[in-house]
Amino acid sequence: MLQDLWDFVSTRRKQLAIDSYLHVSAVVQCVIIATVIAVIIGILVYRSPVGSALATALASSILTIPSFALLGILIPVVGLGVPPTVIALTLYALLPIIRNTIVGLDAVDPGTTDAAKGIGMSRLHVLRTIELPLAWPSILTGMRVSTQMSMGILAIAAYAKGPGLGNLIFSGFARVGSPTAVPQALTGTVLIVILALILDGLFILIGKATTSKGLHV
Repeated sequence: MLQDLWDFVSTRRKQLAIDSYLHVSAVVQCVIIATVIAVIIGILVYRSPVGSALATALASSILTIPSFALLGILIPVVGLGVPPTVIALTLYALLPIIRNTIVGLDAVDPGTTDAAKGIGMSRLHVLRTIELPLAWPSILTGMRVSTQMSMGILAIAAYAKGPGLGNLIFSGFARVGSPTAVPQALTGTVLIVILALILDGLFILIGKATTSKGLHV
């Protein structure tokens, strides 16, 4: 088994590198899109308990939709390939970031913002220079969670001809019984796990580099 796996990897290094890059690229881009949307939503609703609960509930409801079902709904509307993949990944990535944005902003000491307003800072200036920086560690944690989720979900997007390592896994399943079936599926799975761990490590480094020492947990 190990020899078959090594033979498969050694003969397809270039393609595996391309698929790995596409997998990571798609996840990172979708998480960035989701972060922009989620932070805007969080800013709009965090002062309202009803609004916060509604936003979180709606984002949570998306996660109850099975990946195959959501992709199946999107395919007739936007077709195969990148569009349904990006839409699905972005929707699934929203909940952790929305929730953590709300938690982070809500945790900012009201006394700090009141003092800032007292010296003439506008609401937008307070948000940009005080509240969002203080909430950043919480937002980044939400991004980490969304990234790990998206790494696995993207594999399923191969059903919609999406990019990445999922195509390798699906192709392996389709060839069950052939000598390369198991090595192919196993290689795709292991690479996704390895890449997910690498991305998580990068998020830790980003957190240390962009968070004030007084905010490190």
